Amino acid sequence: MSAQEVMERLAEVIDGHRWDDLPSLLDPAFTCRYVHTGETYGADAWVRLNAEYPGFQNLRLEDCVADGDRAAGRAHVTGMSDGELEHFEVATFITVRDGLIVEMTEVWTDVGQEAPEGTRPS
Repeated sequence: MSAQEVMERLAEVIDGHRWDDLPSLLDPAFTCRYVHTGETYGADAWVRLNAEYPGFQNLRLEDCVADGDRAAGRAHVTGMSDGELEHFEVATFITVRDGLIVEMTEVWTDVGQEAPEGTRPS
């Protein structure tokens, strides 16, 4: 699979809550780094984190750009927390080797944050 196809498949598997299929997309040397928290996960820990994440609802891949063995995707994620639907955006960057993700970096943010005063377009 190309990097584009792997990114699209990753989004389908996560959106479908098909946690048993997730390891088949990951290289044995897989690592995922969360830039926003400084955490790094190996394959087993990252699959477990996704499978056990409380309240996760959906992931919709909204954009993907790929070149060679690299792909970058932007997705909208929803989840329930205290009975309220929450929205997040995530940027995911992957490197693929032999059709499997060997390296991933993710950057998460909440939706609806306000820009600092004086920085908004007029």
